[in-house]
Amino acid sequence: MNELFELSMPWWHFPLRAALIYVAMLVLIRLSGKRTVGEFTAFDLVLMILLGNAAQNAMIGTDTSVLGGLIVVVTLLALNWALARVTARSSKMERLVEGSPVVLIRDGQVFQSALRKENVAIEDLEEALRQAGCRDASEVELAMLEIDGQISVVKRSENENSGGNRGSRALKPG
Repeated sequence: MNELFELSMPWWHFPLRAALIYVAMLVLIRLSGKRTVGEFTAFDLVLMILLGNAAQNAMIGTDTSVLGGLIVVVTLLALNWALARVTARSSKMERLVEGSPVVLIRDGQVFQSALRKENVAIEDLEEALRQAGCRDASEVELAMLEIDGQISVVKRSENENSGGNRGSRALKPG
């Protein structure tokens, strides 16, 4: 029974390792782009499971004690709570951690460079337009890639649509 709570390394190694992995994972996931965290595909889910398994080994090492696991869990929850508090109080930190919304379409103009930079497939943008009831980009006043990876679409008002396409572009990759 004693082995359940016997640590294989000093107790302070656990929070230190957990904090290092937490920050590294946060930075790496943030650098990989918004779409990583938005809508998960089966591939994304598998990647997250494998990342969790790889991170576990780095945080726990060879320790299999209950106490070691609890120290890591408490550390991760505390770090997450602290980061949430900091980002709620500082818009600068929130932008750094969460990112900022990105304009994909404005007044019918599709920004191909933004689509490429944010790894948004043209099919995903077309799906968001259909869900918003738009046949093409000319019917869109604004389409944004939100910080959670979702695409939000604001349709043009009816009188704007009837006045011509005002510089719209077809949804063609390129």
